[in-house]
Amino acid sequence: MKTLTSIGPANRIARSEETHPLTWRLREDAQPVWLDEYQQKNGYAAARKALTEMAQAEIVQQVKDSGLKGRGGAGFPTGVKWGLMPADESMNIRYLLCNADEMEPNTWKDRMLMEQLPHLLVEGMLISARALKAYRGYIFLRGEYVDAARNLNRAIDEAKAAGLLGKNILGSGFDFELFVHTGAGRYICGEETALINSLEGRRANPRSKPPFPAAVGVWGKPTCVNNVETLCNVPAIVANGVDWYKTLARPGSEDMGTKLMGFSGKVKNPGLWELPFGVPARELFEDYAGGMRDGFKLKAWQPGGAGTGFLLPEHLDAPMYAAGIAKVGTRMGTGLALAVDDSINMVSLLRNMEEFFARESCGWCTPCRDGLPWSVKVLRALERGEGQAGDLETLEQLVSFLGPGKTFCAHAPGAVEPLGSAMKYFRPEFEAGIASQIPAARPIPVGA
Repeated sequence: MKTLTSIGPANRIARSEETHPLTWRLREDAQPVWLDEYQQKNGYAAARKALTEMAQAEIVQQVKDSGLKGRGGAGFPTGVKWGLMPADESMNIRYLLCNADEMEPNTWKDRMLMEQLPHLLVEGMLISARALKAYRGYIFLRGEYVDAARNLNRAIDEAKAAGLLGKNILGSGFDFELFVHTGAGRYICGEETALINSLEGRRANPRSKPPFPAAVGVWGKPTCVNNVETLCNVPAIVANGVDWYKTLARPGSEDMGTKLMGFSGKVKNPGLWELPFGVPARELFEDYAGGMRDGFKLKAWQPGGAGTGFLLPEHLDAPMYAAGIAKVGTRMGTGLALAVDDSINMVSLLRNMEEFFARESCGWCTPCRDGLPWSVKVLRALERGEGQAGDLETLEQLVSFLGPGKTFCAHAPGAVEPLGSAMKYFRPEFEAGIASQIPAARPIPVGA
């Protein structure tokens, strides 16, 4: 990866506060934007407005009206989620958690925000905490993100020294403390209740719902969990308003605002860009990522992480928003796409993916704990050309048995979605792994 900022053709498009609310403050040298520079670029202006001019319910309503949805992959409406927090003022101990685990293979968007714009996340959490009446926040960070942890801790220290965190922030009477908590690097911690268990020092298993975290979360208290990119959208919405935010997406998009999108694989210009929802995947692939490198052809692509289904080159005209990608058979996920070139064997690629998902299963429910290793065993046999008759049917059964609504959480359904789509579009490659000739048994000589 050349850089984590916009590169290639995107550099010819000027980033501005009006069109690129997430990335317009980025430095060309990809160095972090610290407090002085962040404030020179209107940093914490939205927080001042939220804490000194707006009522708590007004902030919640504004986020709800904006149409902001979760940017971690699930796409649940953020304002609706906030509205689930109890209104009872006596429940004055409540928490805001930032899901910064980002363990989805092929995804690095939150890393860029935390490393280069740490104060944007701090400001987003401050405003969100005010809206939720949360007095304490935690950034649950993937342990491998060492640079992000260092930069976030420095940003928190700077904000504290400037009176932007702590007691009576900006004279508003609102208190908010913020902490970075690094995890051990487990994929399952991306599930919000597994994250809560891990934060409490427990095994990272998902919890049974209901009760939902909004009612019973961290240490039994009301809790809201939002993704990094989601929280980073909040300052711009508060500063510029709902009508402005809704103009950012392309016409026809059902999702509002902009999204960090990217392409990796053997493309000419792998990278990450802030683009409006509704941009055609072909524009992302050809104009920004530059298409495939010389000597390679696009065979398939995933729109948003390893847990999304494979699509074909003819699906590149699909618009990049949740319903637009759903129409061609999969989910948008994190919005960071993977280009699979024509040199890749799909059986080997799926074996690699399913090994990851099987290893990252928490082992809580039987379909996931036993089904994913079973898929790995079958795929390994097919990869060696030692598959048996019925193996493909077994894989199809596993895709069905581990599908949505049949496991305790969404880990297994996400794991088998790429497997099911790969078998749909590239079945001959799977069939080629079945031993075509079984040596006939030698006849026993008469009288032996």
